[in-house]
Amino acid sequence: MKNLVVTLITFFTVMTYAQDQKMPQIPQITVSGEGKIKVVPDQGIISLGVENTGKEAAEVKKANDIIIEKILKFIKSNNIPATDFQTTNVSLNKNYDYEKKKYNYVANQTVTVTLKDLTKYNEFMMGITETGVTNIHGVEFKSSKMETYEAEARKKAILNAKQKALDYVSVLNQKIGKALIISDNSQTFYPQPMFKGGVMAMQADASAPRETLAVGEIEINANVQVTFVLD
Repeated sequence: MKNLVVTLITFFTVMTYAQDQKMPQIPQITVSGEGKIKVVPDQGIISLGVENTGKEAAEVKKANDIIIEKILKFIKSNNIPATDFQTTNVSLNKNYDYEKKKYNYVANQTVTVTLKDLTKYNEFMMGITETGVTNIHGVEFKSSKMETYEAEARKKAILNAKQKALDYVSVLNQKIGKALIISDNSQTFYPQPMFKGGVMAMQADASAPRETLAVGEIEINANVQVTFVLD
C-alpha cells in the first residue's frame, strides 16, 4: 500500500511538471504610472481647540464648556450648516506636576469647521478669537470637486503607464496587448498651513485688516502599477 501511495505521488508530480513544461509562458511587462492634477482649493477645514487646567475636574470641564458653547454659537451665527462642524476630540486627564508636587486636571476639546466660502475666512478667524478659543491647530484645504479631479488623475496615471510600456517595447519591435493586472497605490497630499504666533498675536492685531491666507494649490496624485501582455 505504501509503495502504491509513493507511486501515485510520483505520477502526479511528473504529470504536473509535464503540464507546466507544455504551458507557454505569457510574455508580459509591468510598469508604474503616475497622474497629477493641481487645483486651487475652494474649501477649508479649520481645527479649533480649547484647553483649561485646574485643580478640580469639574472646574476645568466647566471652563471648557463655557468656551465651547461660545464657539458653537459663533459658528451658527455665521450660517454654517450643522453638517459642516463637529466635535472631534474630548479629553479630561489627571496629571502630576513634578515641580509643584501636586496633581491637576487638563481638559481639552476640539471642534472642526468646514468653511465652504473661503472669502469669509479672515472675518471668521478674527471673530473666533473673541470666543476664548485657546488653540488653532491648523487648516486643511480641499476642493468641492475632489471626486472629479481624482478620476482625471487616475486616467492620466493609466495613460502614463501605457506610454511607458510602449516606450520600452518599441525598442524591441514588440507591441503591448491587454492589461492583466492593475494595482492602485494612490495618495492625496493636502497642504496644511499653520498660524504663526498663535491666537494671542491674532487678538493683538484684530483692529488691522490684513491678508492672512495663502491658499496655494493642492496636488491630487494617482499612482498605478499595470501588467500588460506583450504581443
